[in-house]
Order: sequence, then structure tokens, then C-alpha cells
Amino acid sequence: MNDLNTPPHIVLKKTEPGDLETLFIHQLDEEYAHMAAFMNEKYKDKNAYLAKWNKLLAEGVNIRTILLGDAIVGSVATWQFGDELNITYGIGKEYWNRGIATAALQQFLAIAPQRPLFGRTAFDNVASAKVLEKCGFKKINEDTAFAFTRKKEIAELVFLLEA
Repeated sequence: MNDLNTPPHIVLKKTEPGDLETLFIHQLDEEYAHMAAFMNEKYKDKNAYLAKWNKLLAEGVNIRTILLGDAIVGSVATWQFGDELNITYGIGKEYWNRGIATAALQQFLAIAPQRPLFGRTAFDNVASAKVLEKCGFKKINEDTAFAFTRKKEIAELVFLLEA
């Protein structure tokens, strides 16, 4: 277990097509999918996943793979939602509760200076809300959205990081 006062030593690297297999496997975990909630409706379809992410990589979207030692433990990226720039991140379930998401988001924000930046999380994803708040995001709204992984509309917390 990580000492809570010492951030884990993680590295962010540009995501490459070879990273996608591991990132796809992470999202197949039912608890991961439940907490992520708002993934694409085809989140279990490997071909759809690879097509989507390879297209984003080819377009130059800002996506980073999170490494802990040699292990791919997750990813962090920005994506456009209407006229809002949003942050998205995911950590494989076996790496949860070790400070990795917070450390990765802090590093990513230093290399992705565009603001304002929005973050969204399911109402019951307390850990993700805490990560956003630790990184300076403020809760500004609550909305509802359809969560494909839960097959229903749920409350979504909206966070904002300003300049």
C-alpha cells in the first residue's frame, strides 16, 4: 500500500496503439464500468473500442497512458463535448485507492494548460469526485445523463477547473 503522504511514482507517456489492449481490458471489469457509468454503449466491443481510440490517436487528441513501473495502469485525456473541453481518466480496478488517479491528473494538468476544463462523474463515484477536487476542480452543477453501463439515466456531477 502506498504511504498516503507520498504520491505514487507514475509516468505519463503518449498513448500508442499498443497500449489500447490493456486499457480495453480495464474497462471490461464490471465494477470499473459501473463507476465509469458514462462510457460508450459499445464499451464491451473490442473492435469498436480500438476503432474509436485509434481514430482519436490519429487525430492527435491529447491522450496519455499512465505507467506505474512497467505496468499500464490507466489513461487520462481531454475531449471535446459541445463547446466544453472535458477531462477523462480511468485506472484499472487493481490500482484503485493508491493515489494514482490524483497523481496522474496533477501531472496531466501541467501539460494540458487549456482552461476552462470540465470534469464529470457519476453521482455515486465518490473517489472520482475527490480526485477532481484534490486537483482544483469545483463542483458547479448536477445534471442527468444516460449511463450505458447501468442502462438508465442517473445523476452526474459537473466540475470546473478555471484558469
